[in-house]
Amino acid sequence: MSEPEIGILMLGMLVILIMLGFPIAFTLIAMGIGFGYFAIGDIIFPLLVQRAYGVMSNDVLIAVPLFLFMGYMVERANILDRLFSSLQLAARGMPASLAVASLITCALFATATGIVGAVVTLMGLLALPAMLNAGYDKRMSSGVICAGGCLGILIPPSIMLILYGAMAGVSVVRLYAAALIPGLLLAGLYIVYVMG
Repeated sequence: MSEPEIGILMLGMLVILIMLGFPIAFTLIAMGIGFGYFAIGDIIFPLLVQRAYGVMSNDVLIAVPLFLFMGYMVERANILDRLFSSLQLAARGMPASLAVASLITCALFATATGIVGAVVTLMGLLALPAMLNAGYDKRMSSGVICAGGCLGILIPPSIMLILYGAMAGVSVVRLYAAALIPGLLLAGLYIVYVMG
């Protein structure tokens, strides 16, 4: 088989296994080991152990479970609910005050968790009904929540930047410094767009 055919076979198997209900992580591991054994033989097993040990001995990756724990604690303490309510009151006189409050809440909560899924889920449960009850368009409301939730991968501290820095051998601090201004600028542009 040629390399493009193997790639299409891997993609097809990935889609089929995920549709059958297998967890994505275990599916990717099994496919990597299986196709690695097919491509390079028995050497895949020592490489797998060596790579796993290399990832586990990386000190930078210690921050990932700690950020997840911090996001879990913030969510369980209902800080997000109180933050959204107070920002909604503070932005009452502005045009599109609910959307602006949602975007600011997303940007602030993104710094606490560093991931996208938690912010989008919680803001979807919290802000989407409030915006729909206030007469906002469905597309606008869901777009505000999705756009604000995606700020979590850019505004430091971001888990994606930690993982990228660890895998690419780049300083995480420099990545944070490079991502801070674009993340805040993007959040500001979202707010300006919503107000306009």
